[in-house]
Amino acid sequence: METINTGDTAWILVAIALVMMMTPALAFFYGGMVRRKNILSTLNLSFIVLGVISVQWVLFGYTLAFGPSQGGLFGGMNFAGLLGVGGAPNATYADNIPHLAFAAYQMMFAIITPALITGAFVERVRFKTFLVFTLLWATLIYDPVAHWVWGDGGFLREFGALDFAGGTVVHITAGFAALAFALAIGPRKGFGKAPMEPSRIPYTVLGAGLLWMGWFGFNGGSALAADGLAIQAVVTTNTAAAAASLVWMFLSWGVDDKPSILGIATGAVVGLVAITPAAGFVTPLAAMVIGGVAAAISYFAIRLRQRIGLDESLDVWACHGMGGVWGALATGLFATTKVNTGGADGLFYGNPNQLMVQAATAVLVMVFSFVLTFVIAKVLDRVMGLRVTADEEEVGLDISEHGERIYA
Repeated sequence: METINTGDTAWILVAIALVMMMTPALAFFYGGMVRRKNILSTLNLSFIVLGVISVQWVLFGYTLAFGPSQGGLFGGMNFAGLLGVGGAPNATYADNIPHLAFAAYQMMFAIITPALITGAFVERVRFKTFLVFTLLWATLIYDPVAHWVWGDGGFLREFGALDFAGGTVVHITAGFAALAFALAIGPRKGFGKAPMEPSRIPYTVLGAGLLWMGWFGFNGGSALAADGLAIQAVVTTNTAAAAASLVWMFLSWGVDDKPSILGIATGAVVGLVAITPAAGFVTPLAAMVIGGVAAAISYFAIRLRQRIGLDESLDVWACHGMGGVWGALATGLFATTKVNTGGADGLFYGNPNQLMVQAATAVLVMVFSFVLTFVIAKVLDRVMGLRVTADEEEVGLDISEHGERIYA
């Protein structure tokens, strides 16, 4: 019979709080990068997701993701309303903590993932349409992919895909959804002609710092115990973020002649993204390489996006999408059972098949998220309209959508 470990449970409760904090931290990270007239709107796009997805997760999101598998594609409705999800452990997912603690921890991942997408369409999205999109996206894309990769019986889990804390489930889904939505909604008015510089870089630096802190719960908590694997994940997480921030600094110093503060903060987040799938499977030295390479990939992905004139406003695709893909592949390179006996060895430890599994998983999830997001966005555009009017956009969404100003 399973018994609750109070130390493990205490750590998961802390991790729940840390990951929850990441969503308002993301709001500040994004909010600092938009124009003053849209700061409140941008903050709210992340904040309101806490409300929408918390309710959705309790009603049916959790059971779609972690209920008994229906053909490896989604969970059955056994846990709808969190019925039967209580203080006793569920041995299928964690036999040392309450089942409800596991569900609450996973809820925080379900919340931040659609919030990540908002960076693609800030300053022009219609708020009521965004609310419907968030509900549909979480139900039709996030919950099934979470089941595929993490759910008992999920077909990608059975395939052998490794994703310690959400590189595929969170970052690839959000990053390629952002790309699809940006293509569907079109560029901001005056994009490429009018100045659209970040208005509050201190907000962004604050958000990045809080994200870095919260990521210790994101990755360290995914061990689901207060043990050696948890501290391994925390150290690899910190190392990757540090390496990525330094590489981004030197890239901006060398290419743009100045070490951008916004770039250093962005680099840290990219390193955190890339290490997420690998955090509990790789060594700190491998994490350093993963973070450093991720910074270079995302840095040049942003330059590519700028060159082709795509208004994917806050570079969710370049940072989360491409960072997540690299992290998934890097797991297939650097994973070792010397770190985690429950994982697998990667290419550099004699198992090239793991890299193939990671690549196939990444491609499948990229295509699924991109195509279905584009369809959802186009249908909503036809039914409700994706974006505000040109006049409302000119005034700014703080006033036109919410009737408020950031400062009196």
